[in-house]
Amino acid sequence: MNAFIDLQGASGATYRFRLWTEGASHLPIAGNYVFVREAAQGFKVVLAGLTNDLSTCRAELGKAVPRKAVHVYTRLNVSRATRHAEHDDLVAGYKPSVVSETDH
Repeated sequence: MNAFIDLQGASGATYRFRLWTEGASHLPIAGNYVFVREAAQGFKVVLAGLTNDLSTCRAELGKAVPRKAVHVYTRLNVSRATRHAEHDDLVAGYKPSVVSETDH
């Protein structure tokens, strides 16, 4: 998988996400995340989420989505309003099978 992917929301806006490699640590900062699976046309978004602490989002793997061939990408996004707007735009555009909102 690529180190970065650009996802386009339903609005047409593009959002850049960075690969969070297996075994690497992540800063405990707010943001958006996606779980993607490789597909014939590039990749498929299987989960879209947002959280106050990206370092914990990998825990969703295995609970909500089977681990097999899934890559985790994150996007730092401290502003709660922006985080939610981007999340809603991505969910509307990709219609993932799982949506996670752990943004308390």
